[in-house]
Amino acid sequence: MMSDAIKNFPKQFEFEPVIVKGEKLGRYEGFIVAGMGGSHWAADLLKIWNPASDITIHSDYGFPAYIKSERTSQMLFIASSYSGNTEETLDSLEHAREKGMAVAAITVGGKLLEIAKKDSLPYVQIPDTGIQPRSALGFSMIGLLALMGKTETIQKLHSLSDTLDAGGLEKEGKALADRLNGYIPLIYSSATNKAIAYNWKIKCNETGKIPAFCNVFPELNHNEMNGFDVTPATKTLSEKFYYILLKDAGDHPQVQKRMEVLDGLYRDRRIRGESIELKGAAIFEKIFSSLILADWASFYTAENYGLESEQVPMVEEFKITLRNTNTP
Repeated sequence: MMSDAIKNFPKQFEFEPVIVKGEKLGRYEGFIVAGMGGSHWAADLLKIWNPASDITIHSDYGFPAYIKSERTSQMLFIASSYSGNTEETLDSLEHAREKGMAVAAITVGGKLLEIAKKDSLPYVQIPDTGIQPRSALGFSMIGLLALMGKTETIQKLHSLSDTLDAGGLEKEGKALADRLNGYIPLIYSSATNKAIAYNWKIKCNETGKIPAFCNVFPELNHNEMNGFDVTPATKTLSEKFYYILLKDAGDHPQVQKRMEVLDGLYRDRRIRGESIELKGAAIFEKIFSSLILADWASFYTAENYGLESEQVPMVEEFKITLRNTNTP
């Protein structure tokens, strides 16, 4: 049940990862994390924690063409698939192995686990608790950090099991869902916090079952906001949106100023929205508190529309149709 997954989310940070065949891992200058959907979110968020980290996120078939061949010997390729059956990730893993790269895996099971066991690849098997990939972000992040050798950071994450108050954010999330009812969310953040805004958007899509979009400052000031310069001819389009500004006291001062100015301009044009502060004593607490709030808002959004919040039937329908469609 989705509400239980949200309430129990902080417990994921108690996870103690075991790296099977870990003796095969060396020291690496960089990492390529191949994953789709919730299976690459941990890598996205680690870029907020350490913007200087050399992490390439690949969400596609094949191998990232911009990675020069001479660098591959210095990098670890990590195939991340919650189910273990994500075809893009399995395809990418095959290409990485063809290049002779060091590879590892994070998964619950499926084909990826079978490959890792059969070929003695290093891997972390994350707990199969029956939740959706988007709800297993704590497990995925700890597994990823283990393969990257970041044991000290894992110890910091363990404390989140005590400091994150998932239940305490439920009321705030429900109230936000009520304000969003009937509108399409626009999630805006700084470029630094893009992964948080993107997570909000995906939670609205997958859990709330509604359209939602995200963008970042300062880029959106040069294009997207012009779509909301309301005129009588476009008013019926703009009035369907509800913007959420994810404010962070750590953002560049000019980005904070841009948020304030845009907030005023949108309000002048009668576009509905609000600001939400990212709160937390440390960076990971700030990230995950915000995402738990997004979880509750998305959960109650689905409730408001009378929809089931956990499953993703259109994704499953797409997979079945894709398998049954002949390639041209």
